Amino acid sequence: QVQLVESGGGLVQAGGSLRLSCAASGRTFSNYAMGWFRQAPGKEREFVAAIFRSGGSTVYADSVKGRFTISRDNAKNTVYVQMNSLKPEDTAVYYCATSQYYPAYNERSYDYWGQGTQVTVSS
Repeated sequence: QVQLVESGGGLVQAGGSLRLSCAASGRTFSNYAMGWFRQAPGKEREFVAAIFRSGGSTVYADSVKGRFTISRDNAKNTVYVQMNSLKPEDTAVYYCATSQYYPAYNERSYDYWGQGTQVTVSS
């Protein structure tokens, strides 16, 4: 079992920044690739970014490429996503999740999920 807890969400104006954190406990964090997904109201959950176990490789959705940066600190069992130049369309609940696979873009490739943190971007 792996427990994931996201934090760092909130309300921000368009053009602003937020950094989300996801703290993991349970099994060895460094054994898993990590991903961030988001779900906007009335929409399906979508892939945002993923990072390899070591942190040496990352992938992004086209919609966030160049604005978001995923990173991890295996010593702290934490994965982050730095979100810059936020847009109203980034408004969603953001989730982190673990995967045995990398890169993995489909949520069915992910095993454990956090409860999510709300990000709201006002125009």
